[in-house]
Amino acid sequence: MIRKPPSPHRPRALAPIPRVAGLDYDVLDELLGYSLRRAQVALFLAFHEATRGMEITPPRFTALVVIGANPDISQSTLGEVLGIARSGAMLLTDWMVARGLVERRRRPDDRRAWGLHLTRRGERFVARMKRRVRAADARRAAALNARELRELLRLLAKLAG
Repeated sequence: MIRKPPSPHRPRALAPIPRVAGLDYDVLDELLGYSLRRAQVALFLAFHEATRGMEITPPRFTALVVIGANPDISQSTLGEVLGIARSGAMLLTDWMVARGLVERRRRPDDRRAWGLHLTRRGERFVARMKRRVRAADARRAAALNARELRELLRLLAKLAG
């Protein structure tokens, strides 16, 4: 049997979680985690489609956006934002540097430390990426009116702590 390689446009084993008409979902309809997971998968797939061909994952997107908004951020702080170990932040930074999106610069307040900055190429890339991701996000959020969207974001922030 010939196995088809996974699509580079959709993460392996990730597909929408539809509701099947006529089934009783029992306690699942009452569980916040189940509803959040269905929504998260749908939004992740929209994100992945929006960033097709860009080699971007949600952590890479987050890192690039945060660096763009916070020039001179330390690699350690970036790791905190992403919830990853320093070694993971270093690997991610190396990935961004190797692609010419980010550069390390000596921090003026501590010559032993490095701050992260978007390069000109990185600025253009992040601007294009943000436009695409925002558009995909808006398409998914169109099911909500402006008040509902604000309330959902407020409630999700409250749940996240």
